[in-house]
Amino acid sequence: MDLTLFQYSIFAGVSVLLQAVSPISATALLEPFDRLYDSGVEAFYSSDYESVVYYMEKALRSYSELRHTKVRCRLKCKDQHPLDGSDSDLQFFDSVLRRAACLNDCIERKTGSQSMHMASEDVIQDFNRRTPYNFLQLAYYKLNQLDKAAEAAHTYFQANLEHVEMWQNLENYKLLEGVEESYFQDREARPHQQAFTTGVKHYDDGNYEKAIEFFEEALVEYYKADVECRALCEGPQKFEEYEYLEYRPSLYRAISDHYTQVLACEHECVRELATRPGRLSPMENYLPLHYDYLQFAYFKVDKISEALECAETYLLFHKGDEFMTENMEFYKEVLGEERKPRREAERYISRHQKEAELLTVGTANLGVEYTEPNYWSSTGGREDVNRVPSGTDGWLDYVPITEKKNTTSGIARELREGGPLLYDEVKLVLNSEMLNGSQRVLFDSVITEEECLELRNVANTIVIAGDGYRGKMSPHTPNEKFEGATVLKALQYGYEGRVPLKSARLFYETSEKARKIIESYFMLNTTLYFSYTHLVCRTAVKGQQDHRNDLSHPIHADNCLLDPEAHECWKEPPAYTYRDYSALLYLNGDFDGGEFIFTEMDAKTVTASVKPRCGRMVGFSSGGENPHGVKAVTSGQRCAVALWFTLDPLYREMERLQADEVIHSLDSDKLNKELQINPRDEL
Repeated sequence: MDLTLFQYSIFAGVSVLLQAVSPISATALLEPFDRLYDSGVEAFYSSDYESVVYYMEKALRSYSELRHTKVRCRLKCKDQHPLDGSDSDLQFFDSVLRRAACLNDCIERKTGSQSMHMASEDVIQDFNRRTPYNFLQLAYYKLNQLDKAAEAAHTYFQANLEHVEMWQNLENYKLLEGVEESYFQDREARPHQQAFTTGVKHYDDGNYEKAIEFFEEALVEYYKADVECRALCEGPQKFEEYEYLEYRPSLYRAISDHYTQVLACEHECVRELATRPGRLSPMENYLPLHYDYLQFAYFKVDKISEALECAETYLLFHKGDEFMTENMEFYKEVLGEERKPRREAERYISRHQKEAELLTVGTANLGVEYTEPNYWSSTGGREDVNRVPSGTDGWLDYVPITEKKNTTSGIARELREGGPLLYDEVKLVLNSEMLNGSQRVLFDSVITEEECLELRNVANTIVIAGDGYRGKMSPHTPNEKFEGATVLKALQYGYEGRVPLKSARLFYETSEKARKIIESYFMLNTTLYFSYTHLVCRTAVKGQQDHRNDLSHPIHADNCLLDPEAHECWKEPPAYTYRDYSALLYLNGDFDGGEFIFTEMDAKTVTASVKPRCGRMVGFSSGGENPHGVKAVTSGQRCAVALWFTLDPLYREMERLQADEVIHSLDSDKLNKELQINPRDEL
């Protein structure tokens, strides 16, 4: 049988792969971090804190080792089997297949089958947000290992600055006898960011020699982290508009599409390395700032040659920058000679520019127009060489949202309240002034005691643990169990006869009544649409209520990310930025704790507190003007109908539209029966 050149290269590559794979030592296999994590969570809910520590620490080591193994193997195999210099398809694919075989052998020697380590997105997200440390801090506290508890709490908090309860825990740890300042270490600190922050502190103190030392260290660590970031991009990619390779592309189209995704990931390492843990927006002008600080620090210690070199390097990122050009000319005049920019920065910029060119071609093949982001925005503000570089606090945050007026799709509108309540039985209890805020209101008697009881009976039948919280039974606190259900689910259960259809309709009609009240009271001149409707119950977990200092729901805002330290609220994902108003209709009050609270932007100063009871509803605008949370439910079960609304029809709740259709269908059937009309007769 004759083989084509490409078929021959494939068979040759497979042969190489089979020869390269050697027996894997069972003793060297890495345990999957997601299984260890699940075991740790299970142990936590069993109050087996020693096992929590054992499994969580092992899961963290496994996660780190898996990442390290992938980076090490990809870099090693890349060096052993370079793709450059190939002058034929055979040579190119020979290198590709040999590199693939090298990778499989290298990684699986340490990890075993790679399929064992394919964790779910939810678990990966938990590790990215350092959730294992949340479990660890409490477990170590229960075991009276305060040094490790403080360390775990500090590590978790660095990536979750909005987590007020952890901040409170840290404050409590500091007050405990025997707890030292040295305990509060970030176990996951990124070396390049840590060195940069330390450099800025020395710079601000005028200790320029030390500042130089740490800025130079930060640059070394940055370029090292950049190499690792790029290596991690070589894993499976998710195509925006295609199921992964299921659209049956040709060979080179498949290679092009996949490589474009990998290349886009590598190009974004600029953002990744400039972004703090737990944040989405990167620090502005991050890499160039290193050279900006250095040029002035070197000037201050009379090392003009190095200052000139750093000024020239800064201008690679911001060509023609007026103030840095003036600095450069000043340094040249003092020195009497020229210096070239640093080579590592030149190589970095060159690669970045080439990536942008290739992305333009690759995204065009995908049918997408690529626009190069402004990765290094210059902040200006320079006057002369004796100046402080921009961003002296070490972190230039993104521009905050000003919540003076509510907005939809960028259109400002006046905030009003005091419109008609529409229903005679509904009572206005407190307005914004009485609740010490803006766009806040409290009503009573929205529904009756009988209706509350009926909805609670529905809840006890249809709610599922973790519903509405990505399946997580305890999304906000391990001390409570959360269960929920949507309107559509209630109607489906009613149609199937699993709950009274009348009760399912009551859920639908009650939420519609709440929407009309909010729309009318706040005098909205456009329709208020449902964004999400949820019947939710939270139940105190028995045996886990002693000495609680956490909240049932942490302080937050509904359409922006609350930053208590900066007293700001950032309107960016994952916040539901399109939500405009929120409401909570309570179904009972026979439980301990569970008060709804409004706070200031600091997430600590309580401005108003609402004790839930049947028929009581609190409504408010969803922005940063209304931070809110729920105090711990320490016994019993607290149930409510939670409603979020939007003024933008593009973001209306799809399940609500389906529920509307179900109600319309039910009403049509009822009308036909009353008139004794057979729908078939009408066809």
